[in-house]
Amino acid sequence: MSKHIYIIAGEASGDLYGSKLLAALHAIDPELKAGGWGGEKMAAEGFALDVRYEEASFMGFAEVILNLRKIMGLFNLTKKSILRDKPDALVLIDYPGFNLRMAEWAKKNNIKVYFYIAPQAWAWKENRVLKLKKYVDKLFIILPFEKEFFSRHGINAYYFGHPLMHHIKEFKADPDFLKRNQLDERPVIALLPGSRKQEIKTMLKIFLQGLENFKSYQ
Repeated sequence: MSKHIYIIAGEASGDLYGSKLLAALHAIDPELKAGGWGGEKMAAEGFALDVRYEEASFMGFAEVILNLRKIMGLFNLTKKSILRDKPDALVLIDYPGFNLRMAEWAKKNNIKVYFYIAPQAWAWKENRVLKLKKYVDKLFIILPFEKEFFSRHGINAYYFGHPLMHHIKEFKADPDFLKRNQLDERPVIALLPGSRKQEIKTMLKIFLQGLENFKSYQ
């Protein structure tokens, strides 16, 4: 009998990683059923979208407070969907502010919890390790040094490499990129302020100011 998993990917990066994960899982079990939170990339892998990640891309304390009612609504919607669908496991991709709360709820409801791409507890909010140890059945990491860090906290984490490495290997440059974007032959600097509106509003102006030091680039 094929398995059924519920995935929560609350960011653009999670949608990308989730799509790669789904492709790998479907290669093992073509009949695998999967639904939950994600975006277009996961939907292209046959994923049933309950919530689009764009609806839940909140950043910072103020933005969370302003959208608290919506966030609580998404919590309740997600819980109802999981209880209705009765998945074999809940797979959480990064997005720790929301996903650690879902892990706690799922564990109390006897649902297997797998956390894919661990919160960066080694950098900040180290107390999150306690919740990971208590509520997560298996933790999957993408940076090699994280294995030793989580081991010190009594967590046996699984490391298989960084999913972006596979993405980079699959990348094929567009030979018409410069022409299509009306660029000349000078070296190109890509500005990547973030995937959330708040990140772009906050960071893009600073990025553009920094370009004053790179007149020979475009």
